[in-house]
Amino acid sequence: MATDPMKGYLCVAAAAVMWASSGTAGKALFAEGITPFELVQVRVTLSSLLLAVAFGLCSRNLFRIRPIDLGYFFILGGIAMALVQVTYFYAISKIHVAAAIFIQYLAPIIVAFFAISFWKERLTAAKLLALFFSLTGCYLVVGGYSLQLLHMNRLGILSGLASAFCFAAYTLMGERGMHRYSPWTVIFYALLFAACSLHISYRPFLYLVAGHSLKQWGWMLYISVVGTLMPFGLFFVGVNHIRSTRATITATLEPISASFIAYLFLGESLEPLQILGGVLVVAAIVLLQLRREHDQLAPAMIRARKRKI
Repeated sequence: MATDPMKGYLCVAAAAVMWASSGTAGKALFAEGITPFELVQVRVTLSSLLLAVAFGLCSRNLFRIRPIDLGYFFILGGIAMALVQVTYFYAISKIHVAAAIFIQYLAPIIVAFFAISFWKERLTAAKLLALFFSLTGCYLVVGGYSLQLLHMNRLGILSGLASAFCFAAYTLMGERGMHRYSPWTVIFYALLFAACSLHISYRPFLYLVAGHSLKQWGWMLYISVVGTLMPFGLFFVGVNHIRSTRATITATLEPISASFIAYLFLGESLEPLQILGGVLVVAAIVLLQLRREHDQLAPAMIRARKRKI
């Protein structure tokens, strides 16, 4: 499959914006008594049902997988994705949204380390610099310099760290699955197995008898579609074009998006250091793209010179 780097970066950037909006919506639902486990259960269930309807109407061949890959999809969805969802929202319920986002975005370090150690991906100066820019920028954007992390809820911090490891595992495993299947097939079975896993491990269908208001259901539907189905699908499409390391670094646009959304709708002002953090994250993405174009251009120039000789 031919790759389109620009499409990859745009897909991951769009996913980051959608995830940012869902985190704030989730925090509001927690304030109204909905638990993280209940929200995640609704989130993956609605997402998988909606995607199944879309497949049935538009492209039934996307349902097809090999029976031998059922174990892979169980690990990807039933374990990795389910844990990403639960640990992330549990962290948000216990500590600041900004702190939870920052801790989760330690994932690029894990992804880069794994890809370089086991997949023989090259460790270049550009990737190291982009990783430094993105993590520093993420830290500044969420106001990490003013967050008293050591005085926050320990379970919340541990949950955030678990979310980072699970997100890294999910990203790496998802990239491998897309060598055989469409990104949308991978995301559908990941959501489906996550829904099955969460209904087994937590009281099944509790949300159907909990008496939620129409407004709460509206926000849960928003989180299921705009905060789950669309961004996870777009993220996997992006990974298919720019690989795991670049995708997770690009996804650090999420805290920038969260800060900008809060500025527009909540009137929260951005401090100079937060603006600087946003610039650093954008610089990391531009650096990765420029380096990729350089890597692609160099072999072409060498071939052209050989032809002249």
